[in-house]
Amino acid sequence: MEGGLPGLGNQFASGERSSDETPCVCKFVPPPEPIASSSAAHNTPAADAVVEAEKEPVVEQDNIRELKEEDCEDELGYAFSTWKKWWILTVIFLVQTSMNFNTSLYSNGIQGIAKDFHKSDQDARLGAALFLITYAIGCELWAPWSEEFGRKLILQLSLSLTNIWAIPVGLAPNFTTVLVARSLGGLSTAGGSVTLGMIADMYDRDNQQYAIAYVVFSSVGGSILGPIIGGFVEILPPSQAWRWCTWIQLIFGVSVQLLHLFTVPETRTTIMMDRIAKRRREAGEDMNIYGPGEMHPFRQRFTFRELIITWSRAFEMLFTEPIVSMLSVLSGLADGIVFMQIQSLSLAYEKWGFNPWQTGLAFVPFLIGYFVAWMAFIPTFKLGKLRREQNPLDDHLRFESRLSPLLWSAPLLPIGLVVFGWTSKGPPLHWVGTMFGSALVGIANYAIYMATIDYMICAYGPFSASATGGNGLARDLLAGVLTPAAIPFYNSLGTVWGSTVLAVASSLLVVFVYYVYGKGPKFRNKSKFAQDIVPAEGGLGSEGGGEPPHGSSAVAVEAALAAQSAQPREAPFQRSKHTRSQQTPFQSTPPVQPTGFGAASVPINIPAAPSHSQEVQSAVPERPSFGPASPRGSYMASVHAASRRQIRQDGRSPTSHPDPRNS
Repeated sequence: MEGGLPGLGNQFASGERSSDETPCVCKFVPPPEPIASSSAAHNTPAADAVVEAEKEPVVEQDNIRELKEEDCEDELGYAFSTWKKWWILTVIFLVQTSMNFNTSLYSNGIQGIAKDFHKSDQDARLGAALFLITYAIGCELWAPWSEEFGRKLILQLSLSLTNIWAIPVGLAPNFTTVLVARSLGGLSTAGGSVTLGMIADMYDRDNQQYAIAYVVFSSVGGSILGPIIGGFVEILPPSQAWRWCTWIQLIFGVSVQLLHLFTVPETRTTIMMDRIAKRRREAGEDMNIYGPGEMHPFRQRFTFRELIITWSRAFEMLFTEPIVSMLSVLSGLADGIVFMQIQSLSLAYEKWGFNPWQTGLAFVPFLIGYFVAWMAFIPTFKLGKLRREQNPLDDHLRFESRLSPLLWSAPLLPIGLVVFGWTSKGPPLHWVGTMFGSALVGIANYAIYMATIDYMICAYGPFSASATGGNGLARDLLAGVLTPAAIPFYNSLGTVWGSTVLAVASSLLVVFVYYVYGKGPKFRNKSKFAQDIVPAEGGLGSEGGGEPPHGSSAVAVEAALAAQSAQPREAPFQRSKHTRSQQTPFQSTPPVQPTGFGAASVPINIPAAPSHSQEVQSAVPERPSFGPASPRGSYMASVHAASRRQIRQDGRSPTSHPDPRNS
């Protein structure tokens, strides 16, 4: 039992025996009858039955039991009160704002950095570009760890490192120190890889959109807050202004870190379950209960190969998945255009004689555009949910309908650029025209980011963290690449024709929205990463085209697929290296018979892969044993929570169907 469960060593030390051990007797007396091994119970036919759709088989060895989500649901993040959830989201809102604030405020100190270190303004912009590029990489490097060690620990570690690296920038004796510290600061920033995971810890998959929209606003808004505040900082002499830009970042960062440390609890489901199990043992409520992390320690599941695969999956999906590629390039260009404006907006407003703080206030229309887009999305969430409940197996409603807001909002990106460019000629035209164009760009940028994240989360299921990671990667990389190019670009073409060129380029990319909206099902059916989310047509019900699951939503479908793709847990410390290779997510399984009422109580057959998908079937990636895409990841916990909620709702419904096993 080397490396055994916590607390078991004391049992053996005190002379206690496991239930399958025959006592050793020294006297010449007949030994007592051997106690039946608990392993015999595993040979019964009942042990081989498929368990409830949202549960994994319970591990039992020597009376040791694993705590399940449904055993402590009222203590998990899903059971937090509404006010507590929104307080946590508000703190995360501020944390995300701080992270993106760091990307843009630096630009208001470029003149001072160039003057103090005898560099050109163009060289000084390298510090802004490096932070964005390393930020893109850092988000992916941090992504797997919060799933295993908890959101709070990883976010605190990220914030600490980011704040620490701000100090050398503010005290930098030379330009090299500025570049190195800015690069390490970007690499230390966890970004949305943790904040989006916290949403999945508190909201099931049917109720995440409002929270995601809130956090997305903080992400795009934080980048705009930098130049607004930075404009007032530029009132100081340049040699002081650039250092104060750094100290303001540090003050903001430390403040939100302390707020997070003292007011936000851990939300990761498995970490909370480990703590609940330990608390119950210490209180004497159940000495044999252990959490999933205790039963299956990370050190036993971790392999360097899987870590590299997890880290590289976002890059792989960005370059091999058409949905991720097309939507991420569009999203990246939209964000890159905003960062180009951060560098070059002064070129337009100097024609009207704007000073630095007035130029900073010229970014307020972007914030107004973000807010308008945010408010415009809220009615679509309720309408979309209602339509999906009425048509739970409509493939288009489940997935592509989430891109519907982009059909009208994405074209506002080129339109806004044209309006901005052709009203930026200076007097006698009024400057208000340019701000109207900036607001349209803001609406489009928010809408593109929000809709693409929402769509990818649903389309890629367990691999959605990597899909959204690819989106974020494209946004930050393109923003970093376009930042130093902004001033030379606009100096060469002018604000009028420069904006026109960007409008033409964005028009070509906006076409991707309509293409994915129409061809999305085809792309998903061919995707090896989207195969855990089976399309409705021909993919559900019995093989003979049996009746689809009834109920008010498609939660039963998700639960059945969750049970199919998640492998049974083995006895602790006896993990087989062949477990995951013996069955693919497409392998035909017996009908899943969930317990409960309503939609989740009807047998659902998961048929074998259709013939036209045989090649895709063989390429379906293995579900990793750790990280967001694992059976214990936050995605699966969210699916399980949605299933349990649906069972409770259908159980209270007067029209719900009884459990057939009770009839």
